Amino acid sequence: MRVMGVINLTPDSFSDGGRFLDMPAALDQARRLISEGADILDIGAESTRPGAQPVSAEAEMARLLPLIRAIRAESPSPISVDTMKPQVAQACMAAGADMWNDVSALRHSPDSLEAAAELGCEVVLMHMQGTPATMQQAPRYDDVAAEVTDFLAERAETAIAAGVRRERIWLDPGLGFGKHPVRHNLPLLANLDRIVGLGFPVLLGASRKQFVSAVAGPADAGDRLGGSLAAALAGAAAGVAAVRVHDVAPTVQALRVWAAIEAARSGSG
Repeated sequence: MRVMGVINLTPDSFSDGGRFLDMPAALDQARRLISEGADILDIGAESTRPGAQPVSAEAEMARLLPLIRAIRAESPSPISVDTMKPQVAQACMAAGADMWNDVSALRHSPDSLEAAAELGCEVVLMHMQGTPATMQQAPRYDDVAAEVTDFLAERAETAIAAGVRRERIWLDPGLGFGKHPVRHNLPLLANLDRIVGLGFPVLLGASRKQFVSAVAGPADAGDRLGGSLAAALAGAAAGVAAVRVHDVAPTVQALRVWAAIEAARSGSG
C-alpha cells in the first residue's frame, strides 16, 4: 500500500490550514514527508473542509505552481494536485505534477472530462454529496455503501467513455464529504471491499477526520492519530491501494508492522 502525504497551501483547511502558506515552510514540509516515507505528495490550495468557500483558479495556481516546480527541481517523487478546476490541473501537470485528485469526480466543470482525457495523467474520482459549502448540512442516504459504490462505478465508466484510460483511474469513497461522521463514514469503512471490488485502485482519506472524535471522544484534529491509524489499517485489510494522511511516519510504521503480521500469518499456514 502507498502512503500519500498531505500539504495544504491554504489558510483555512480543517487540520493544518495556514501552516504552509509560505514557500520555505511548504518545501520543508515536502522534504520531511518524503524523508518519512511518503510515496506521493498531495498538494491542495483550496480548502474543501465543510462550509469552505471557493477560491479562484488564479489564486490556486499562484499557490501551487511555485511549490510543484521547487519539488520537481530536487525530487522525482510523484505529485498529486487536489483541485476541482481543469485549468488548474492542466497548469500543474505542465509544471511537473503527475496526478489529478478531484473531489468532484470530474463534475465541477463541463471541461473536466475532456481535460482529464487529454492530460493522460492518473486521476482520482471522489464521491461527494453536495459541495464543500453545503455537504454537511443534511447528508442523507438509504444505503450509503451501495450508493457510493454505484456512483463511483458510474463516474469511472463516464470517464472511460470520455477517453480517460481505465488504468489511470482511482476511486475515493470521500469520507466526510457529505457524510454523517458515524451513520455514513463507519458503514463505508466497513464496506470498502465493495469499492475495491470495482477493479480500480482505491484511495482512502480518513486522516484526522471528525468521525474519529465522534467515535472515540472529543479531540482536536491534530490529536486524532490513533483513530486515523485504525482507519488506515481497516483500509489495508480491505485492499485499498493508498491512504491519504497528514501523519506520514506513524502511518508508514503501522502499515509495515501490519504487513509483516499478515505475511507471517500467510507463512504459518
